[in-house]
Amino acid sequence: MKKNEENNITQTPFGYTLSLISGKWKMIILYLLSEYEVIRYNELQRKIGSITYKMLSSQLKELEADKLIIRKEYPMIPPKVEYSLTQRGKSLIPILDSMCEWGYKERPDINCISYLK
Repeated sequence: MKKNEENNITQTPFGYTLSLISGKWKMIILYLLSEYEVIRYNELQRKIGSITYKMLSSQLKELEADKLIIRKEYPMIPPKVEYSLTQRGKSLIPILDSMCEWGYKERPDINCISYLK
């Protein structure tokens, strides 16, 4: 593939979609939000397990900037912050579900949903 062809893929609908959900954690965060609908920061971090505080914060900020999630902060002490999917974020869930179905066909011994619980 030529160098200029490589740069052009980012200018396609596929490249745009990939730019929104690429990375190690974004799809996991989106999938968890689709399962739990509303989730607090610490609960999200516990469900993911191995993500650092800094990485989760940056991934959530990027997802919020891309208008895929909503961050709702309540004025209380200690601060209470909840995350949920926007309509735009919800529109990506069928793609993630398809990935889960493909994974199940390839590895029927694992289940997407059981991982999340």
